[in-house]
Amino acid sequence: MLVAMILVGGLTRLTDSGLSITEWKPITGALPPLSTADWQSEFHKYQQIPEFLLQNSAMSLAEFQAIYWWEWGHRLLGRLIGLVVAIPLVIFWVLGFFDRPLKIRLVILFLLGGLQGFLGWWMVSSGLGGLGALLDVSPYRLVIHLGMALVILAISQWTWLDVARTSRRQGWQAERQMGRYSVGLLGLLYLQILLGGFVAANDGGLVGNTWPLIEGGLLPQSYGDLSPFWRNGFEDPMIAQFQHRIGAYLVLIFGLAFGWASLRQKTPELRRFGVWIVGLIGLQVVLGIWTLLAVSPIHLAIAHQFLALLTFMAMVNAAHACSKVQRTS
Repeated sequence: MLVAMILVGGLTRLTDSGLSITEWKPITGALPPLSTADWQSEFHKYQQIPEFLLQNSAMSLAEFQAIYWWEWGHRLLGRLIGLVVAIPLVIFWVLGFFDRPLKIRLVILFLLGGLQGFLGWWMVSSGLGGLGALLDVSPYRLVIHLGMALVILAISQWTWLDVARTSRRQGWQAERQMGRYSVGLLGLLYLQILLGGFVAANDGGLVGNTWPLIEGGLLPQSYGDLSPFWRNGFEDPMIAQFQHRIGAYLVLIFGLAFGWASLRQKTPELRRFGVWIVGLIGLQVVLGIWTLLAVSPIHLAIAHQFLALLTFMAMVNAAHACSKVQRTS
């Protein structure tokens, strides 16, 4: 459900649907418009924001309904995830299934889920007329929202691995070197996905659609156009894409190094993880180049995002395995 939530969020951005619901109603907002009058009311609210006034002024009610359903589905899925967490949490807590450390971790996860809902609205609100009348949401807020989603996903997966592997804990020890390698590569993957968030937020996949050079040069010509200088990497579409390219090269280099180091380990599980990580990263690089050259059609862009999540989750799995490696004689 978390993976689906992130992907639906990506599709919401790719279809420019994120600003179609202009209010945050955690309870009553679970119901979509049920009558023509309700639809007209929602459409009227959308017609007041900069995205409609400056970009979509010719949009029909039917076209509005198409983007509305994406955003409504994204929010509904978030509500369902909250229930899926809260109801079993209460039941299993009462039945005494959790020890104290697991209680603390699950409560933190539940609270992070609530914070994520707030961050989602905080992001949407940036495109409703504030912050200099942005046509889209703030790229900074979008990336913070994405970053929190990845944190929740990683903690959830790590918790699941801890619970699932409890019976195999005896005789396990931490392998410090591989543990450091895996955590470092996991952090680099996390940053790379966030850089991809800036590409998506700025529509960076629609510009500079050449490779390996970027419009015939090594560097984007627009470097330094924005002031102060630091804004260039996060608000200029071409530079955001360029930074994502550099991040991909770094991930590939460190991924190959991790794979080579894993092949020298005695633990079969670690060797398998190394092969998987290298394969996924290599495939992701190829898919990213294909998406870029094809000018980011939705089906390739969402496939690129999905493979990024699979690679991230595989790296979480590898980091968990590297921190709890079975003794070998």
